[in-house]
Amino acid sequence: MRILLFLLTNGAVLLLISLLFHVLGLGQFFQSRGVPLSLDGLLLSSAVIGMSGSFVSLLLSKWMAKKSMGVHVILNPSNATEDWLVRTVEAQARTLGIGMPEVGIFMAPEPNAFATGMSRNHALVAVSTGLLERMQAEEVEAVLGHEMSHVANGDMVTMGLLQGIVNTFVYFFASIAGMVVDRMLLRSNDDRSGGYGPAYYVTQMVAQIVLSILASMIVMWFSRHREYRADEGGAHLAGTQKMIGALKALQRAHEPQDLPGEMAAFGISGHRGGTFGQLFLSHPPLEERIAALESRPQ
Repeated sequence: MRILLFLLTNGAVLLLISLLFHVLGLGQFFQSRGVPLSLDGLLLSSAVIGMSGSFVSLLLSKWMAKKSMGVHVILNPSNATEDWLVRTVEAQARTLGIGMPEVGIFMAPEPNAFATGMSRNHALVAVSTGLLERMQAEEVEAVLGHEMSHVANGDMVTMGLLQGIVNTFVYFFASIAGMVVDRMLLRSNDDRSGGYGPAYYVTQMVAQIVLSILASMIVMWFSRHREYRADEGGAHLAGTQKMIGALKALQRAHEPQDLPGEMAAFGISGHRGGTFGQLFLSHPPLEERIAALESRPQ
């Protein structure tokens, strides 16, 4: 249902853009100035390019996480810690009404954890060795609750689809910018091939970079918003004080490290940036997350 809603949203916005272009006569405007704009074709190709990468990323998310992070999936617990991890996640999965995810451990001295997967019933939850070594059991329980809340909320799918929608419109508007510059300003039309000149490709590349930076602010804003929800979920599953204790333990950790690549958005921790840099953070500052929990009705 979540995927269907996002696809319908994406289609509705594309349809709205198409209608606006036709109502405002922008298609004829561009064509009258030598810009061979096939709006429907461009919208379709933008959607395919923008969404396909997100779907492939979602499909391979667990495999990529296991390989990139070196996750040891607990199939048969070999010690008391692994047994406790599996039993805790199993109990939380029952409470949330979702399928039992795979549970794993990855080697890292910093306390961290993440959740990923194609769906809420086929996910992976993994914790670092540093988290197990430097946190008390009740704090680890809260961290697991935080990650399980990400799974139950469908955050992996939502983030992937949101990124796909953003990519669609970045490519769409970057392509239009390239066409306009190529035909209207530099007049670099190649009449023999009917293709675009170098101005199109240079402009499109630059526009994609600039628009991607701006679009990432939207994606990261949503990422920060869902962290508060996951903290609330962890507090519900393990207890508010345990969740606060877990976040304070992360504060005490020396030089906490972000997870690599796309795993960073699904971890428990995150770096603080400057005033402008905070717009690109996947996680709110820990003190703000703690304050939100402390103000939460008991």
